[in-house]
Amino acid sequence: MRKVTLMDVFTHPVAQKYLTRSGVAHAVACAYHAYRLAIKAGIDPDMATKAALLHDIGHYEWYTDGEWDYDKYKQYDIHAIKGAERAHKLLIRLGEEPKAAKEIALAILLHTDSYLPEGDLEKNKLQRIVKKADELDEEPGGNHHYRKIDDRLAIQKIKQLDQMVDDVRLPMTKTV
Repeated sequence: MRKVTLMDVFTHPVAQKYLTRSGVAHAVACAYHAYRLAIKAGIDPDMATKAALLHDIGHYEWYTDGEWDYDKYKQYDIHAIKGAERAHKLLIRLGEEPKAAKEIALAILLHTDSYLPEGDLEKNKLQRIVKKADELDEEPGGNHHYRKIDDRLAIQKIKQLDQMVDDVRLPMTKTV
C-alpha cells in the first residue's frame, strides 16, 4: 500500500496552487504518459506519475505589458529547479518515503535542459520518462499550459490513475 497517493498530492492546496498556474490538463496528461512509459520501461509507475504530475509546479509567470512572453520564459526560466524544491517539500510533508521524494524531485529537476549548460548528462530511466512524458504533451508556444480541464474530470482521471498504479505496483520493485 502506498503511503501517498496521486490524489493526496493532487488535492493538496500547495499542489493545487501551482498546478493551476502551470496547467492542470497538462499535468494530468503528463502523468498518464508517464504511467505508460514506466510500465513499458519496467519501473515503478507510482514515482513516475507523481513526478510527471508535479513536473511544472515551479513555473513563474513571465509577462511583458500584461501579455505572456514566451521568449522571455525560454530565455530566463528555471522552473525545474523551483519545481523540484516545491515537490520535495510537498511530498515529505505528505509522508512520502524520503528516498522516493528525492528521486521524484531529481526527475523534476532534470525534465528539461533549458537551463543547463551545454553537454550530455546521464539520466536514469525515471528522469528520462518524465522528460519524455512532458515532450509528448507539448504544444507550440507553451500552449499546453493553457489547455483547460473540468475540475471533476481531473479528479476522476487522478482517481483512475491511482487505481491503475495500485493494480500494477505490487509486482513492480525496480524504481530507477
